[in-house]
Amino acid sequence: MESTGTYWQSLYAVLMAEGFQVILCNGKFTKNIKGKKTDILDCQWIQKLYSIGLLSGSFLPDEETEQLRTFCRHPSNLLASAAAASKKMQKYLRLLNLRLDVVVNDVCGLTGMAIIKAICSGEKNPEKLAELRHHNCKKSKEEIAKALHSNGRKDYLFTLKQELEMYEVFQSKITQCDIEIENMLAQTIENDDDKKQYHIEGKPYKKINKNTPKNINLNLMAYQYFEGVDLMSYSTVLSLISEVGVDGIKKFPTAKHFASWLRLAPNNKISGGKVLSSKIPKGSNRLKISLRNAANAIGNLKDSTPLSDFFKRINFRKGRVSAISATARKLAVIIWNMVVKGVPYHNPEEYLFRDQKKKLGLLKRIQKQITKFELERTDFQFAN
Repeated sequence: MESTGTYWQSLYAVLMAEGFQVILCNGKFTKNIKGKKTDILDCQWIQKLYSIGLLSGSFLPDEETEQLRTFCRHPSNLLASAAAASKKMQKYLRLLNLRLDVVVNDVCGLTGMAIIKAICSGEKNPEKLAELRHHNCKKSKEEIAKALHSNGRKDYLFTLKQELEMYEVFQSKITQCDIEIENMLAQTIENDDDKKQYHIEGKPYKKINKNTPKNINLNLMAYQYFEGVDLMSYSTVLSLISEVGVDGIKKFPTAKHFASWLRLAPNNKISGGKVLSSKIPKGSNRLKISLRNAANAIGNLKDSTPLSDFFKRINFRKGRVSAISATARKLAVIIWNMVVKGVPYHNPEEYLFRDQKKKLGLLKRIQKQITKFELERTDFQFAN
């Protein structure tokens, strides 16, 4: 079956339920000859390609992972709508001559939302609005009060109230999705005795993205879900669980296959022994985006780590875009080895430059010869 849009999903589910073995193929591998495009000819062409072994099936997660994927993807659409409502709130605040965005980093943070709700309730006094400042806010009450002198336009105030209500509705919907995600993960772990036996202590996080699921011990659930594999991640691990799953990642025979499926491996085009192109192929998925975001965060680290040093070396040679892709691929390989092979990640040895590698290799060869011929210190005559 050719995968085109969402048309194939209902028929695919019916055929699988009836016991058929269905191979879902990428549409770009089933294109017919130009000028011979009909549904009947397409069917015959696909059958011919498959019969001679030119088609391979696409990766599909199991039904449980697919349901979790729906619950995890929907909040991203709600977040986009909430962000649009937030931008409109900032617009109407500026039209009301309320420059809250100047004195507060996040208008939808604790200080910003408290002040916006007070404005919508009818409060106009700048000093009283500044009293709602959260203690973590960098600006003082006097600075905040100077930015909150309203012009009193009723039409803008009405639209601000409307956008605030829309923003709160989207946030409540996101919270409901978080509850469904927690329930589904808990049910999956509860129904598997192998997963329930694992336990890990909670880890303190200095700063957690406010858009991540709330009230979910994701570190513990991920540790149980992957049966004792600690991926030590908060934002990327949920994408891994919902997009691939523990059984899905084991379908890839090697880490290279997994990186290629993520479109993080070079697509070499060779003709006549000459490499025409080695760019990463086009296309993306949500797990690839999460890994690239994690790689970008590694590149912004101030502390020196093996991964951040690797990022900086690639960044110096090929630029930041290539460094993000290369680091994301390295993360994918690490995750595959941890989940499939059960190999814990250990930081590699310190990076050595070319002259240091030559010196180290020479020392190892000399030590090997000394051991082979059983030489002693007295056998060497060093010149003064």
